[in-house]
Amino acid sequence: MTQRTMPTLTRLNLVALACGAGGAAAIAGLGASGVTVGLPAALFLALCADGIARPGSSLAYPTVTHGPRDRNRVALTFDDGPDPEVTPLVLDALAKHDTRATFFAIGQSLAAHRQLARDIAAAGHELGNHSWRHSRFQPFFSVADQEGEIERGARAIAAVTGSRTAPLYRSPLGMKSPPMARAAGRMRLTLVAWSLHSHDSRNSDPDQIAARVLSRIRPGDIVLMHDGHDLPGRHRLGAARALPRILRGLRERALQAVTVSDLLRSPN
Repeated sequence: MTQRTMPTLTRLNLVALACGAGGAAAIAGLGASGVTVGLPAALFLALCADGIARPGSSLAYPTVTHGPRDRNRVALTFDDGPDPEVTPLVLDALAKHDTRATFFAIGQSLAAHRQLARDIAAAGHELGNHSWRHSRFQPFFSVADQEGEIERGARAIAAVTGSRTAPLYRSPLGMKSPPMARAAGRMRLTLVAWSLHSHDSRNSDPDQIAARVLSRIRPGDIVLMHDGHDLPGRHRLGAARALPRILRGLRERALQAVTVSDLLRSPN
């Protein structure tokens, strides 16, 4: 299911080397000072913070944020499910509009709701890997623990789809720590973020969610929504209730919603 390679330098390693080399050159030419020592260090820390915390950054690891901008296609993605109270509403809306989406599912939730997982796959939707547990502490996990989370999530998807192909991966919270980047590199993952956040994790009003998506969406976008929650006992219904309006709006704009893999696939 996963392919391993020998450990390699991550992009953050290369940035560290570049900043170190630049600092050494500055010290050699100008002498040691707060500027020649501190500026390269501050630059490296700023780049690291951006690369780790910004989901769309490719500094730590190459990250897909959108598809081709010259085709009238977009991808709707749903995170943190499946949820038996929310996911069926999403599936019903997608079915009524004959639309396919990508569900970045938590492995534990897939295992706990097997029939719902099978319903997602049977309807032609794509299952993406969102780790096994979606721990909020996963950015601090070791490389080995990152690999374990990724592999268990992938196995939960394979149990539903029967496919041996490594699924697309979206890290919890969209964060890419150096251990996560190293694990992803060793496993040759395709890492997917988004170009448009619906903000349904902050705002549960379906009208406002739909208005935000439809006012900003453009060809090639990957839209982040949620059909589940990483915390037990909590549910996110906003996107499910906004989805019918969003799908109607996409049709009015002549935008076809497809899976992420279809969005990225070459037309030839």
